[in-house]
Amino acid sequence: MKHIITVLLCAVAPTLWAQEQITGRVVDENNQPIWSASVYWVNTSIGTTTDEKGHFTLPHPNSNQQLKISFVGYKDQLINLDSAKELKIKLELDTQLAEVIVNTKQRNTQRSIKGTSNTITMNSGELLKAACCNISEAFETNPAIDVNFSDAITGTKQIKMLGLSSPYILIAEENIPSVRGASQAYGLTFTPGTWVESIQVTKGAGSVVNGFESISGQINTELIKPMNDIPMFINLYGSSEGRFEANVHANKKVSDKWSTSLFLHGNARKTKNDMNHDGFLDNPLGDQINVMNRWQYTNLEKGWISFLTWRYMKDNKQSGEFKYDKSKHRITSITDKFAKNYWGSEVNTEKFDISSKLGYVFPEMPFQSVGLQMSYNYHKQDSYFGLNQYDIKHNSIYSNLIFSSIINNTLNKFSTGVSFTLDKYDEELALPVATSYNRIDNSVGTFFEYTYDNTENFSFVTGLRFDVHNRMGAFFTPRFHLRYNPWEEAVVRLSAGRGKRLANIFAENQNLFASNREFLITNAGGNIYGLDPEIAWNYGLSLSQGFNLFDRKGDVTVDFYRTDFENQIIVDIDQSSHQVNFYNLEGSSYANSLQLDVNYNLARSFNLRAAYKYYDIQTDYKAGKQERPLQAKHRFFANLEFETELNQNQGNWKFDFTYNWMGKQRLPNTADNLPQNRLPKYSNPFSTMNAQVTKVFSTRFEVYAGGENIGNYRQGRVILGANDPFGKDFDSSITYAPIFGQMYYAGLRYKLE
Repeated sequence: MKHIITVLLCAVAPTLWAQEQITGRVVDENNQPIWSASVYWVNTSIGTTTDEKGHFTLPHPNSNQQLKISFVGYKDQLINLDSAKELKIKLELDTQLAEVIVNTKQRNTQRSIKGTSNTITMNSGELLKAACCNISEAFETNPAIDVNFSDAITGTKQIKMLGLSSPYILIAEENIPSVRGASQAYGLTFTPGTWVESIQVTKGAGSVVNGFESISGQINTELIKPMNDIPMFINLYGSSEGRFEANVHANKKVSDKWSTSLFLHGNARKTKNDMNHDGFLDNPLGDQINVMNRWQYTNLEKGWISFLTWRYMKDNKQSGEFKYDKSKHRITSITDKFAKNYWGSEVNTEKFDISSKLGYVFPEMPFQSVGLQMSYNYHKQDSYFGLNQYDIKHNSIYSNLIFSSIINNTLNKFSTGVSFTLDKYDEELALPVATSYNRIDNSVGTFFEYTYDNTENFSFVTGLRFDVHNRMGAFFTPRFHLRYNPWEEAVVRLSAGRGKRLANIFAENQNLFASNREFLITNAGGNIYGLDPEIAWNYGLSLSQGFNLFDRKGDVTVDFYRTDFENQIIVDIDQSSHQVNFYNLEGSSYANSLQLDVNYNLARSFNLRAAYKYYDIQTDYKAGKQERPLQAKHRFFANLEFETELNQNQGNWKFDFTYNWMGKQRLPNTADNLPQNRLPKYSNPFSTMNAQVTKVFSTRFEVYAGGENIGNYRQGRVILGANDPFGKDFDSSITYAPIFGQMYYAGLRYKLE
């Protein structure tokens, strides 16, 4: 079956016909793209809508030369054309429709009805609806992503998509892979939320243009562009848990073609908290300094655009027992634990990266372009968890050359190119005997992706890439996405694809270091840690329908995705409660994900977003087939947002409320522990509530306040064996619910426009 699918995905046999096309971009008065603007030929049924970047493509019939562009709240624009060409259309606000503008304000999270892939776009407004201090906290109000704590020591949040953890998600920054390798555990915490312009979340196999590693989905973060930035932005934040943050953005338009932005971020947590009285800190102490500088060059007349970005980040975290003092109690040998009886941990990270993007659009052929992406990343982490020491240094180089054009007409587009990746790891693990896992991984690949879009109700994207990897050998990666609109406001999407990756078993499972488990690797014989690469197929079906109920707009979406693993690195913490076993899959492993989404406009500027998710995730372990631990089968999510009408003299108010309910979860086997350190087979269901209120005084100044886990639900026993942290039962990795109780925060935002 999979061979048949591979052949189908690789086949590119579209019917081509010669017809002139008109392409263009629709923007507002601030040169920002307008999404879902209507573009159609007058007195015909030929039309389309703009995508999230404001772009559109439309057949150019010889019998009609007048194009009409319209969007609610803006004046209609008519354009007379003699021939097909590339257009840039700027719409003007219709001051007579101010009330209508309030009624039809675009949502902060949108799913395009015309996009081929199943992609949800979160704009910067969505990130401001919660205590979003970094990217790992940006998904609290998005039902597509599950967010929970990875352990009870580091305070780090991990994300999951389609029931699979973040290593199976291709996480990119402006389409350059970013959170990977050594940064897998903490990388999402290194990008402040205020630096982000938008986030695109794509379910299922991603594009072959971006690589072969994506399995369950792709998350792409778009940073604020210097050409679109404001001169100054300040954000200050403080919370009841003792966390304080400051963000400052400064922008300078050097010339009409050059612009630069400087981003400064700092955070610190110096307050010790132990709300569950287990003798351990609920949150790590620490601080972070983060600096980024971006340059943008734009010359649209000659077709050039480029970005140069560099960044430096230093992050320090200390956690462990409440009385732990690193200057007195740091354990450097096994014998120390008898003299220094406090358990502690530090994770110190230093990171530097530089990236560039160069794009050229052929002036005489606006449908044709070439782009080059390049990046260098240095990541150094020194850490210890009690007796366990883990150090890793990761140098990586990435480059991707992309050429895009059309086949005969703009209904048929393609992208092709070559990519290169080099990763050098210096990895040392002491548990407690030191072992080095130094290695170099490199790959070179080529890809071809074809897109057909009839601009009305049907499109598909099929792609194939071929890579040669020094450890995984030569292999093909096929991907396929299809979109069909059977009737008005309805869309059906299909997707399928294959992903392959090397698991960095220690970097990806650092939460297990905060335990006294023995680490064992069995079934040795592969090319990395003695294990084989992970290979999986992902299949997806999505059905979406818009509706009007009581003169209010809404939509409902049903998604079903299945991931089948040909091989998977099993992280088995059930075989023994005193061990973690890594081995190649023997048998089957799959993840089924079903999600039902409902979005509805309850009243003017009052929106409801609700979702139910069901997961069926089963794996063949050495002890037999079991459901994945620490994964709820049933989840429910609801978000309410309300915004009062904007008054030029008094500003307005914004209210946001999020409810999460999580069903019972299978807990790992703890039968080998002492009776007092054993857990039941399943956890209890629980719910959490978050809320935020924002007062906008003007376009320049606003303040906000909110709370997380307002219901004060906390996991009963967070750390097993906390009274004897050097005993064999000690384990802080079994976390399934909030570790600490209520948390409240406040902050302000100031803009100089």
